Amino acid sequence: MSGPLRVVHYVNQFFGGIGGEDQAHVGVTAKAGPVGPGRALETALGDGARVEATLIGGDNFVSERGEEAARAITAELDRIKPDVLVAGPAFGSGRYGLACALACKVAQGRGIAAITAMHPENPGASSARREIYIVPTGASTTSMPAALNALAPLVRRLGRGETLGPAEVEGYIPRGVRRVHDRGRPGYQRALDMLLVKLHGRPYRSEVPYAAPERVPPAPPIADLSRARIAMVTTGGLVRKGNPDKQVSANAVRYHRHTVSELESLSPADWEAYHAGYFNHIVNSNPNYILPLSFLRDLERQGRVGKVHEHIYALPGVSTPVAVSAGHGRSIAADLKAGGVDGALLVAT
Repeated sequence: MSGPLRVVHYVNQFFGGIGGEDQAHVGVTAKAGPVGPGRALETALGDGARVEATLIGGDNFVSERGEEAARAITAELDRIKPDVLVAGPAFGSGRYGLACALACKVAQGRGIAAITAMHPENPGASSARREIYIVPTGASTTSMPAALNALAPLVRRLGRGETLGPAEVEGYIPRGVRRVHDRGRPGYQRALDMLLVKLHGRPYRSEVPYAAPERVPPAPPIADLSRARIAMVTTGGLVRKGNPDKQVSANAVRYHRHTVSELESLSPADWEAYHAGYFNHIVNSNPNYILPLSFLRDLERQGRVGKVHEHIYALPGVSTPVAVSAGHGRSIAADLKAGGVDGALLVAT
């Protein structure tokens, strides 16, 4: 290869300097040279590579009009003819992650090497990790420097036409590719070796990847429920009749807050479930099954609960990545705290 590596960088409307959510509808455009994080990417790549152009796509446009977005990305790649496409990093942003995955798949379909970076729980990673190379990142942009430094060496190698080795060696998210390989010793012998190493307190690496679940310490008990303000949060997909707020049935990108200050219970004439993870018919006959407003009103009248919070919070929990769910949880918790809520009843399906 003569000359520096030619790189095209894909970013969303925010990192492309167009705007925030109010501009998430914009289509795919191209700008010459690096834009936003592309400047730091070019620095990380070094003198042997140059960001020729930046493709910018609105998160809503790319996620909702994928075929049109793919055609636009294809046209720009055919025009620029890069050696490699880099998308993101998308961190924990779900729509951005899905868009980065789409850009990488389009590039690979044109015979162009591609790689992206995002949080392992990003829906873009969970949906496309078997098809593309994805470097793991933190959930927020604070991990940008580390993400670009991890991306750079892989970008250079892919752009030169090299084949990457195993995920555990190269640092990308495992793709689940299975190859015939002789480890030289039977599995039971390797397992016994690992056990002995572990018993002696020495470092070892399991052949079976394990991600330990996050441990969240419980909040202290409420001292006096008769003075407490109690809220309700459900992942059962509760919606107003007809779903006027356009809640999705799975992979929630947002939650919905409804006012119930004037309601004694949830009527099936006004409320229903919109959720892809369970049979909704029973809930639709009595929505209080997934959000027991009528029960809490009884406790409120009896003085056993001080006050039922005026807002309820609802979303479908099914298929929502952990990182995205954590973001929803933090936002709901901040709203509850601002509203003076003492405790919340979390209702699953």
